Formats: sequence, structure tokens, C-alpha cells
Amino acid sequence: MSGPKKDGKTTSAFEALNSEKENIMSIIRHEIRQISDENRGQPIISQAVVHGNIAYFAGITPNPIVGDIKIQTAQVLRRVDELLNLAGTDRTHLISAQVWIADMRLFEDHNSVWNEWVDPANPPARACLTTEFWRPGMLVEVMVVAAVP
Repeated sequence: MSGPKKDGKTTSAFEALNSEKENIMSIIRHEIRQISDENRGQPIISQAVVHGNIAYFAGITPNPIVGDIKIQTAQVLRRVDELLNLAGTDRTHLISAQVWIADMRLFEDHNSVWNEWVDPANPPARACLTTEFWRPGMLVEVMVVAAVP
């Protein structure tokens, strides 16, 4: 992989590979949470991290915590859409999703909202588990990974 540059000098294979490596190795962090009185006790995290052409997202929870599983799921998925857009991608490029719900009896109602939201032609690999959430009334959390076109 070598050839002339615009200035007439030759690019070595090493230089070309190194330049490509820099693009692949770039890391862009979005919405880094800083600790304040309102969120004391929570972790310092990035809501989205783009590395190369893959975007990784933190677990998204409802905020504020109101309503049933359908309302909370719709709220969380709107936030997922916002973060996907911020990272330069969208739900058609989802690779994987992890979902946590408070009780498996909520699974069907959660899925009714999920199935309306997800692109049926490009669904991600997905796991769904139950957990005991740390905030009272929280019923769902979603974490996704997406390709960045």
C-alpha cells in the first residue's frame, strides 16, 4: 500500500496503515455525567461512546420515573433514539440490545412497545433479564450497541 501523495512524495505502507489505525482508534465520548448534588451516588459515565464505526451506549432508564412499563419503555426508547442520533446512527443500525425489567410478568407489555419501535427488517440481537432496580418505581432499562454508517 504505497503511492504518491499530493506533494509528490510516496506514502509507505506503514504510513497508510498508521493513518488508518488513527481513524479506527479514535474514541468520541458524548454526554459525560458529572457528579452534582442532584445525582450524588451515581457513577461518572459517558452516555454514548463511539469507537471506530461502533457506538456503545450506557443503560438508559426512565427520567422522570412515572407510569407503567409501557410508558417507561416508550420514554426510554425515545431517549435511545436521541442518543443514537447524537452518535451519528439510528435504530436501523442496532447490533445488540440488553433489556432489564423489574418483573417478567411485564415482558409482554414491554415487548408490545419494543416491537412498535424496533425496525423489523433490522432487529438487533437482544437479551432480556429481570433485576431489582435501585430507584423505586423504575421498571425498565435498555442498553444498545449500534454500527455508525
